[in-house]
Amino acid sequence: MSKYNPLWTYIQGQSGQTLLLRFAEIETICGLPIDHSFLQYKKELLAYGWQVERISMKQQTVRFRKSGQETQR
Repeated sequence: MSKYNPLWTYIQGQSGQTLLLRFAEIETICGLPIDHSFLQYKKELLAYGWQVERISMKQQTVRFRKSGQETQR
C-alpha cells in the first residue's frame, strides 16, 4: 500500500479525461506533503487507469490524464 493510495483512489473516481490538481489539493487528499518521492510513486497510478501528464513546479500543479489501462490491483 502506497502513501499516495488516497490520491489514486480520488483520481480514479473522476469522470473527465483530464484532471488538474494543485500541490495543496494533493496534500489535503493524501494528508501529507507532496515531495520528491511522488516522482517514483506516480507509476502506480497506471493501475488505476490514469497517468501523470505534466508536473509544473512553477504553478505547483499536476495534470493527470486517463490512460485507459486500468489493471488488477
